[in-house]
Amino acid sequence: MARRLPGHDAVRGEAVELRIAETTVRAFTDESIAAAALASGTRVLSRSLKYHRPRGFFCLEGHCSGCLVRLSGVPNLRACQAPCTPGAEVEGQNAFPSAQVDLLGAVDFLFSRGMDHHTLMTSSSVLNKLANKVVRQLSGLGKLPDHPSGEPPEVKRFDIDVCVVGGGPAGLEAATQCARAGKRVVLVDDQLRPGGSLRTDPRSGRSAAEVTMHAAQHAGVRILARSTAIGFFPEDDGGVLAVQSPERLYRVYAKAWIWATGGYAVNLPFVDNDRPGVIAARAVGRLLVDHGILAGDRICIVEVPELADDMTALARALQDAGAEITRVALPDVQATRGRSWVSQVDTAHGKIDCDIVAVAAIPAPASEGARQQGCRVVLDPPAGGFRIVVDDHGRT
Repeated sequence: MARRLPGHDAVRGEAVELRIAETTVRAFTDESIAAAALASGTRVLSRSLKYHRPRGFFCLEGHCSGCLVRLSGVPNLRACQAPCTPGAEVEGQNAFPSAQVDLLGAVDFLFSRGMDHHTLMTSSSVLNKLANKVVRQLSGLGKLPDHPSGEPPEVKRFDIDVCVVGGGPAGLEAATQCARAGKRVVLVDDQLRPGGSLRTDPRSGRSAAEVTMHAAQHAGVRILARSTAIGFFPEDDGGVLAVQSPERLYRVYAKAWIWATGGYAVNLPFVDNDRPGVIAARAVGRLLVDHGILAGDRICIVEVPELADDMTALARALQDAGAEITRVALPDVQATRGRSWVSQVDTAHGKIDCDIVAVAAIPAPASEGARQQGCRVVLDPPAGGFRIVVDDHGRT
């Protein structure tokens, strides 16, 4: 079970109380709601759309749908990208009566071989009308917000020299160097705090992320955190980037663009790889490095050979924190077992008891924005998918 590590160097912020799944939880302002939920023992907050299979946290980066919750009356917010605030009310979604015990989960049992909703109850017009009414009530994710939305805030415009998309080590360094050269720079990053892999890799640590971020700010970089580049529109003069933050929408016009978006955490193919407790390895690293939270007591790392060095470093750090670590190569993994949470991994050589399966796969390149700008991409399986074509200097 996940737990906070005493004396860890993570700066957690001020202590606050909030309610998660009708339970009062003590958390910290620098934690995400997902991290606080895991540390408090609340591990399932949503169910899958069709079969109501339990859904747990996976990437902790806002790029999957495993942590969608209702937060203070607003549906479909990502718990991993929402900071803990005093008095916040966090509720599960797409379940009855709760995400932990969902009666609609019977659908997964009744249709274990799959459900063809196109032909369900179509033999009778009466049954078909009844089925349509039921489906209409059960479909969709979340319920309407408790309160109507207000007037949208005014869109803010940036006219700058350089826009950097992505706040990992490469993006922060590029932004810093541009600012030191006298350029007006805006950096867009969708995470709670910039730093990217620095916040997931125990070889660097949270302190390295903080130093790198503060160096960029000191150089004059304007950092838009918790802000997503939602679209690049090349038809405008020089192109415009639309950026969505929790407060407003931005239009960014720049003379030069730097895409340092990194890659997405992806899963690996084995039976029941969607079971709660199957988590991206770098999410396990983020919990440890950035939040001082040990994801589990017995962690099974399922890995591809390309990431062996990274997993060696992560495994050593997890062991130092008190976890029992087992490493398994992907070809040896057959399936996971467990009910609402993973408890075992079946392999070609036997069964492994665990409470976390950390999946280490090659990240999929986040190339969407650059592609919208017109950059060329090629399919490169060893690189994880469609990567941007660049020269020796990283130019498109």
